[in-house]
Amino acid sequence: MRLSSLYRFPMKSAIGEPLLRAELDGLGLVGDRRWMLVDAENGRFLTQRAFSRMSQLSARWNPAGGLTLASQGLPALDVPLPEPDANLRGVFVWGSSMVVPDAGDEAAEWLSDFLGKACRLVHVPDHRARDIPGSLLPEEKVGFADGFPLLLIGQASLDDLSRRVGRSLEMLRFRPNLVVEGSEPYAEDGWKRIRIGGIEFSVAKGCSRCILTTIDPATGERSADREPLTTLKTYREREGEVYFGQNLINRSGGVLEVGMEVEVLE
Repeated sequence: MRLSSLYRFPMKSAIGEPLLRAELDGLGLVGDRRWMLVDAENGRFLTQRAFSRMSQLSARWNPAGGLTLASQGLPALDVPLPEPDANLRGVFVWGSSMVVPDAGDEAAEWLSDFLGKACRLVHVPDHRARDIPGSLLPEEKVGFADGFPLLLIGQASLDDLSRRVGRSLEMLRFRPNLVVEGSEPYAEDGWKRIRIGGIEFSVAKGCSRCILTTIDPATGERSADREPLTTLKTYREREGEVYFGQNLINRSGGVLEVGMEVEVLE
């Protein structure tokens, strides 16, 4: 088995960027889901679940830690990394509350125009990350990802799902960080620990899927037949949740490169 694809999502629910090489830190891939849009009034996080237009928003991370925003019909905007302890704003991600720096009025105005809703852009510095839900280890942290630092999907699992649906599905519908080639369909369901390029990962839990998977990442349009969620429910549902992919926690920093061997340790 090998690592066949790497993806980073600098802003939660915006367009992902494919990578050939990525560094890992205590929150997963460096630069992944460190930025987020929130409702300007109440600080609640905003995603494609309610605003499918976010699927057309490019938010590229740069080595200085800032963000470049772009979308068709709008001029690009470079957003500098905000001071980690200034202009703090209370925000909410699912059941977690956080206090993080706001990226300023210019970014907020650009994004509010884009989305058609008053919103603010926020960033999470390392020391303001939240605890992983259910974790008893204080060193286990996550930024703005739903619950865990990383998401892995086997390419064979997507191929099997595409066959069942009857059309080819894009991997980016499922927004993984790591894609593994050479395993059997859904083999990742049974893994507990893996190693890639000398870095060990714990497999935390399956990833429950939602309406976001029905949004075409190229157009932002929802599938009229609610695929692939409709098909997933026929064979991947348990206790009212539909699962596809596995959440991971990296146990060290390091570097990942496409092509690296993937080894199942447990």
